[in-house]
Amino acid sequence: MEESDLRSVLGEGHPAFRARQIFSAIYGQNRSDVAQITSLPLAVRNHLAETCESGYPSVQSKYQSIDGTCRYLLSLPKDGRTVETVLMPEESRDTICISTQVGCPVDCKFCLTALMGLERNLTAGEIVAQVLYVAREHKLDASSGQLNLVMMGMGEPLLNLENVLKATRILTSKEGPGISPRRITLSTSGIIPKMEELGRAAVRPRLAISLNASNEEQRRELMPITRKYHLKDLMEACRAYPLRPWERLTFEYVLLGGVNDSDADARRVVGLLGNLKAKVNLIALNPGPGIPFETPAPERVESFQNIVRRVIPCFVRKPRGRDIYAACGQLKRVSNKEAAGLNDLISIDESLYPR
Repeated sequence: MEESDLRSVLGEGHPAFRARQIFSAIYGQNRSDVAQITSLPLAVRNHLAETCESGYPSVQSKYQSIDGTCRYLLSLPKDGRTVETVLMPEESRDTICISTQVGCPVDCKFCLTALMGLERNLTAGEIVAQVLYVAREHKLDASSGQLNLVMMGMGEPLLNLENVLKATRILTSKEGPGISPRRITLSTSGIIPKMEELGRAAVRPRLAISLNASNEEQRRELMPITRKYHLKDLMEACRAYPLRPWERLTFEYVLLGGVNDSDADARRVVGLLGNLKAKVNLIALNPGPGIPFETPAPERVESFQNIVRRVIPCFVRKPRGRDIYAACGQLKRVSNKEAAGLNDLISIDESLYPR
């Protein structure tokens, strides 16, 4: 709930600051139980306890990677469904990867989450709660300027845009976690009408587009959503997107060995993006059971990067948490036992991949 929602729940007869006080306690002080908000009158606490649920998730499973990454399987109190949330700690910053849907309807052919299909959208509270849970577990200060959020877990955020934007307003509120919009990134497969709606929002995350192909035919095979939202139209929507002065578009490109990783592909990517204020993140495929593609050789990744970065800033995202199925495209509620039985799929020397 935002402050306006809390005012409605409280009803008339309460001082103007009361809703803000509750909002600050829940989101700024990370109080998961209204009984903990002792600054509130007992009658108000009792009223909130009777009329509202905290919505705080419980952990069903936790998986720890050798690189420090933590993957959480969180159970939602609304109906017991589960979503995955990942913490990637680094020396100078921490990144939390959060989900926006239970499952995903987009059906990208290289992504494990796509095999689940869509179960339902998350509420704004369920999106925010993932951040609050991980921040509390790891004693992270959300307002420190060292915490990044990426809406790149389960789901297509733009197909749940109303809740995503409400969650963003809560997460960026000075009375709440106080996270800068510069440090929140939303990744989409390219839902063009929703991109336009996102661009009109007063408070919004940064935008990242999953490109993953260098031409229309290739993208249709890898991302069937392209049959509805064509690559040419997507590029036009990107050119029209209202970037803020400090902002660049991010394009994510999953490299699939022998499929979309040739030098010719790299040159076509330059042709698509060369006139945009943008950067490119390359992601060597994170493999998984049921995914019919291979991870490219490190030298192929390096060659692709060298061609693109002559024109556009281009970076290789080092895989994090691959051994626990926490890396990009791997979120499908895989257990540690299942991951251990699939070590042949994840035996790539990650040190060979430059940042």
